[in-house]
Amino acid sequence: MEKAKVSKLGVPYLHLGEGEPLVLIHGLGEVKEGWQNQFELADQFELIIPDLRGHGECLKTDGISIQNFASDLIGLLKELKIESAHILGLSMGGAVAQEIFRQAPDLCRSLMLVSTFHFFPKKLKGLFFKNRKAKFEAVTSAGNEAEFIARMALYSWNKDMVETFYHYFRPKNQIFLESLKMCLEVNNRTLLPKINVPTLIIGGQYDSVLPVWIQACMHKLIPQSEFIIMRNTGHLAKLEAKDRFNHLLRRFLNQQKTAV
Repeated sequence: MEKAKVSKLGVPYLHLGEGEPLVLIHGLGEVKEGWQNQFELADQFELIIPDLRGHGECLKTDGISIQNFASDLIGLLKELKIESAHILGLSMGGAVAQEIFRQAPDLCRSLMLVSTFHFFPKKLKGLFFKNRKAKFEAVTSAGNEAEFIARMALYSWNKDMVETFYHYFRPKNQIFLESLKMCLEVNNRTLLPKINVPTLIIGGQYDSVLPVWIQACMHKLIPQSEFIIMRNTGHLAKLEAKDRFNHLLRRFLNQQKTAV
């Protein structure tokens, strides 16, 4: 396993490969090592894979917000003297990727928004999150929160897949709930039409965490974006369909090279 480095701002990150910079941003409760299936992309790209504030090995636990997650990563890229990068975000990480574009659009060479969201109408907040917050608190007290989340996130319910999920889903209860609350505040409806870089949107056919119609709405708002539904996957196509997922990323990223 690649040894993590830590930025001057206290952001732990994995740094491997050569080529155009590609930032991989994990989701809620995950850790940077959860991108292990994508390490093979280092044969073409310079991978920067951080732990978000309060997640994984990151010791910064104050100021939990999508805005601060993004500013931490912008600071990391500036420290690495990276002028522009391909930005990939999964789930909450996709909201962070959108926020990076808001704060530093010139830093974004392209966006890949995977199983993510841009806004939740008030009526849907309860449907998607507030009731799950209560359930998460309940299962946490019983000590089986990982199984609860796994049953929502995975379509492929087999032993190896579940064990892999357990290994990379390591929520810190208070950080998890604070981050979840911040997700509720995201409203990028006016931002998405301003995105003017190549954008790939990926949804999972059987995603019960963030259903594909949410990503379909994002596709309609982002000019000239590409939208792909990955069949027979849930919320974590990067785990459940590694080869297909990585192939989609390579195809999209190589198109950007061709277009230059």
